[in-house]
Amino acid sequence: MKSTFLSQLAQRSNEPAISWLMRLTLDHPKLISLAAGFTDNNSLPVSQTLRLVEQILGGKKPGSSPLQYGSTAGDPDLRRLTAHDLALLDGHAEARIYSADRVLITNGSQQLLYLLSECLCDPGDIVLVEDPSYFVFFGIAQSHGLQCRGISMKDDGLDLDHLETRLSALKRKKQLHRVKMLYLVSYFQNPSGVTTSLKKKAEALAILRRYEKDAGHPIFLLEDAAYRELRFYGPDVPSALAIEGAAERVIYAGTYSKPFATGMRVGFGLLPKALFENVYRIKSNHDFGTSNLLQHIMARALASGEYEAHLADLHYRYARKAHAMTQALREYFPTEVEWLEPAGGLYVWARLPRRLKSGVKSDLFKSALKKNVLYVPGELCYADDPTRPRPNHEMRLSFGGATQQEIGEGIARLGRLMARSLEHKAVIRAIRAGKKSPVTSRKKVFTLLRGRK
Repeated sequence: MKSTFLSQLAQRSNEPAISWLMRLTLDHPKLISLAAGFTDNNSLPVSQTLRLVEQILGGKKPGSSPLQYGSTAGDPDLRRLTAHDLALLDGHAEARIYSADRVLITNGSQQLLYLLSECLCDPGDIVLVEDPSYFVFFGIAQSHGLQCRGISMKDDGLDLDHLETRLSALKRKKQLHRVKMLYLVSYFQNPSGVTTSLKKKAEALAILRRYEKDAGHPIFLLEDAAYRELRFYGPDVPSALAIEGAAERVIYAGTYSKPFATGMRVGFGLLPKALFENVYRIKSNHDFGTSNLLQHIMARALASGEYEAHLADLHYRYARKAHAMTQALREYFPTEVEWLEPAGGLYVWARLPRRLKSGVKSDLFKSALKKNVLYVPGELCYADDPTRPRPNHEMRLSFGGATQQEIGEGIARLGRLMARSLEHKAVIRAIRAGKKSPVTSRKKVFTLLRGRK
């Protein structure tokens, strides 16, 4: 019998890849997970949070405000502190755009991405995304029936020529009216690690505005800055909010989960005024307010200096772990593999030789699981975009949750699997070409051939 009782949204919604990746990590204690973006267990602020809770609840009567319902928009102190700190980060402390009444507190930044998709988009609408991009967002897009169209990346962010070409093509096809926003993960991008320069953000926003008349409506730039405060090298880059004329076109999404504690599901958005009230109403129907106690903890952490002190510790930890991973990559990965040295965030994006497949159904991924190592296949990080083939020779490696010892061992295991696979392929190519095998041992040739499928 056909399941007709489900809504179209429910029927469109597949299990997100992040769910089974996290489940594999949690269900297999011996697994070295270089996949899901868990943060460092030893860095979690247990004593600090206990101290903050005692300060908040100490001497309070039952039913006091931290344990009562809060407002849908969020705790006033947290909204004010969030707006103030964001203005300082961008170097625009007096600018009106950094106003607390533009800040909406959410259940992690993930909820904000969902609310914005629900508020701005109808089934069939188009969202422009980086190619590759944050694959969890693709699940939101799929459930809402949205079309994602990838924009190529360069070392300093979006390929602006490709953005222009893409919008021009959509205009010719009379599909521009369906384009609602450009989604950027602009700091230490998940997955590539690339940070988008302020110049590129400004130029991307200018390109979007040139096409608005033909679209018939605003095209928003959604800047996901989830990893901004996990910078351990180099200068900060101002957000797109710092661009002149950004007030009514830029949506800034941030989180306190990654930089403080992932179990503290508190995120935020700074929204254009024209959009704020509509997202607020939808959130009211979702939950009428993010956890009030968690918001009070975060507000106290920000006001007391605990948050800044914790960030300093995180920067030191992640710099060491990133160094451990890149050292292991240099030691164990084939020389043909390329990656970007991380200056922040949680990930290293590795490009393998194109003949070495890394996808979910690849021999490499299956072999890695058998060796108790998990990575994110790069193919998951590309939107379902029919205008280009999905690359299948990359992987996202996280140095966040694993220990330095686990990072070294996990990379070593992956490196050995890659070397064996490349050697195997070289043997097969040589035999097919009728050339002398590059492997001198007849026994080794036989062993490799016996393993062919």
